[in-house]
Amino acid sequence: MTDDAEAIKTFDVVFELKAHSVGKMRNEITGQMTSPVLDEEFSFATDEGPFHGGDQTAPPPLAYFCTGFVSCLMTQLRAFAKRLRIDLQGVKISANIKWQGTVKGREPYTARPEAFELDIDLDSSASLEDQKRLLDAAKKGCFVEATLANPIPVTHRLKQGNSYVDAD
Repeated sequence: MTDDAEAIKTFDVVFELKAHSVGKMRNEITGQMTSPVLDEEFSFATDEGPFHGGDQTAPPPLAYFCTGFVSCLMTQLRAFAKRLRIDLQGVKISANIKWQGTVKGREPYTARPEAFELDIDLDSSASLEDQKRLLDAAKKGCFVEATLANPIPVTHRLKQGNSYVDAD
C-alpha cells in the first residue's frame, strides 16, 4: 500500500491565446489559463521599435519571453522553498539573455540563441547544498526552463478556406 503523499500525480497546464495585429507592428493578445482553471482573462500588447517599422507603444515580444522565464524561476524558488522546508526570505535575479541575428542582403534575418545567464541571489540562511537543491527543484518545476532544456517541435498550420492545413 502506497502512502498518498508519495503517490505520483500528473496535471495539465494549458493556456489558450488569441492574437491579432493592429497598426504598423503592434499585436494585441488575450488569453486565459484553462487548466488548472483560472477564472481570469489577461491581455498583453507588443510592438516593435523603428528597426522593424513599429511605434514602440508596448514592449517587444522578446521582453515577455525573458520576463516570463525569470519570473517563472523566481516563483518556483519561492514555492519549492516551502515544500522543501528551506529558509528563503527573498529572491533577486540578474539575467543576461542573448541572441544573435544574422542577415544576408535583403533576406529576412535568422535568430540564434547564444546565452541565458542567470545570477541568483537567495536571501537565505540555508547551506549552499540546500540552496543548490532548491535551485535544482525550481529549474525542473519552471515550465519555461523545462521547455528550453527539452525543446519540443512547434507545429504551424495556415488557414485555407474554412480549415487549417499543416504548414511545416
